[in-house]
Amino acid sequence: QVRLVESGGGLVQPGGSLRLSCAASGRIFSINTMGWYRQAPGKERELVAVMSHVGFTNYADSVKGRCTISRDNAKNTVYLQMNSLKPEDMAVYYCKLLRGGAVPGDDAETYWGQGTQVTVSS
Repeated sequence: QVRLVESGGGLVQPGGSLRLSCAASGRIFSINTMGWYRQAPGKERELVAVMSHVGFTNYADSVKGRCTISRDNAKNTVYLQMNSLKPEDMAVYYCKLLRGGAVPGDDAETYWGQGTQVTVSS
């Protein structure tokens, strides 16, 4: 079992910055992808950024150039630095872990954190 705990959300004015953190604990295998999704009221959950254990990344077009994902494998923690925040960035941000199987051939498992609120308002 895996637990994901997000932190760093809060209230920020347009143009401001936030740094989100997600710490994973439990049966975390070394082969995995961690990252961030967000969901605004009335909208579907969408990709923000993800990063594999070897450093491959994928960003949503809407945040490219403004957000940077990073991770510390020793701490099982992933970060999202968000700059130049816009009102449309306001959402609940969820940490996601896609964990590989214990051995080759096992199915991967997806885990979600409970989310952290990001509010962008003047």
